Amino acid sequence: MTKRYPFLDLASVNEPYMDEMCMAAQRVIRSGRYIGGDEVNDFQSELGRYLNVPHVVGVSNGLDALRLILRALIELGRLTPGDKVVVPANTYIASVLAITDAGLTPVLVDPDPATLNITAQAISTAINTHSGIKAVMPVHLYGRVAWDEDIRKVVSDNNLLVIEDSAQAIGARSHTDGLYVGHNHAGALGHAAAFSFYPTKNTGALGDAGAVTTHDKALADTVRALANYGADRRYHNIYQGYNCRLDPIQAAMLRVKLPHNDDENRARMQSARLYDRLITHPDVIKPLLPEFEDECIWHQYVIRVRNGKRDMMRQQLKLAGVDTDIHYEVPPHLQPCYAGLSHVPLPVTEMTASQLLSLPIARGTDLEDVAAIAEIINNVNLTE
Repeated sequence: MTKRYPFLDLASVNEPYMDEMCMAAQRVIRSGRYIGGDEVNDFQSELGRYLNVPHVVGVSNGLDALRLILRALIELGRLTPGDKVVVPANTYIASVLAITDAGLTPVLVDPDPATLNITAQAISTAINTHSGIKAVMPVHLYGRVAWDEDIRKVVSDNNLLVIEDSAQAIGARSHTDGLYVGHNHAGALGHAAAFSFYPTKNTGALGDAGAVTTHDKALADTVRALANYGADRRYHNIYQGYNCRLDPIQAAMLRVKLPHNDDENRARMQSARLYDRLITHPDVIKPLLPEFEDECIWHQYVIRVRNGKRDMMRQQLKLAGVDTDIHYEVPPHLQPCYAGLSHVPLPVTEMTASQLLSLPIARGTDLEDVAAIAEIINNVNLTE
């Protein structure tokens, strides 16, 4: 019987924390406080300490975190509808949805084909090509930090707002300081950042959850009000806001799992190194190992399959018992809802989208499994 290698088994991911999560759930239920309260406040404090960032606002999900940041910057007069935001074209669609939802204009740029992240050169080219660029949204794709000395220089020289999409990168660090000296965690590099704690993330909730992090108290206060119907206190609404609050039950789950985030990341780093050492298939392009290990926390381990053979590789792996995924098969500018953006030439994004294949790397896929999967890949015949 063929052994199965599931791409992601969330029951296995959460099994080590089951008893503690059950106790945390009971704690919330017995508290009688089901909106806000100590669980949310304590999680915000704990995440802030972990990331070394002074202000954290728990919110409903990662997309809402981005939307709230951009709306808050508009309310504070730092952005104006119509302003342009540079964003990598190969991101998940949430990054672009948040920009257009705020009435801002996305300027899509191709990523570095080696790292699949935005580059300083791409940002500079966008600035020289488009007027009205006021912000950049680095996306730490697949858990790899999209930040270096060159990016810091170009955003500083051009006085750009930096909104990090840190949805996939909790615990990753840059070895270049962010805009604030001494702060190098993803989520503490720019003016504000959005996190997702969707269940599949390295530290995931048991449903939707997210957070906004920032060094800016005024921005944090504005996000917090916007997320709570626009109210700065009960029944006093200073903005036309939303209902985007973090549920205490999810905050309690995240409080259980956050202390283990570094262990989870280290396990993925080990798996990534082993994949890199063992995969030798000539049609496979492996993801670039970072110069410093903690620059990537391997939310996904994404190979690229050359010569239009990705789908054949995926089918052969499925027959051999290996489940895979694609992140992301259709980039935002080719989605029906963004047909107006499809005229932009984005050759790297479109080429890589046809090649990407994500391999199992989460808890439940141990190093023996990684070795077996690598051997299966190496034995796949793509010449038919």
